[in-house]
Amino acid sequence: MEYLALPPGLVTTTTAALACGVQPATIRDWVRRGLLTRCGGTPKRPIYRLQDVLAARDAPKPSRMGQRNADHAA
Repeated sequence: MEYLALPPGLVTTTTAALACGVQPATIRDWVRRGLLTRCGGTPKRPIYRLQDVLAARDAPKPSRMGQRNADHAA
């Protein structure tokens, strides 16, 4: 169940993903990697500041070993 209403500037995982054009799993990955911090909610229904979500979207992402990189595309 989603929240019925949130204060302005706060979003759920689903809404954050829609705002960034990514999957909800990507939002959860940003949290796990320390690029995004929850600002409330519950463990199963976290909420985030939209400003923080957009900053995480624009932050440089560290590459992982074996991950494809556009600079090295064949």
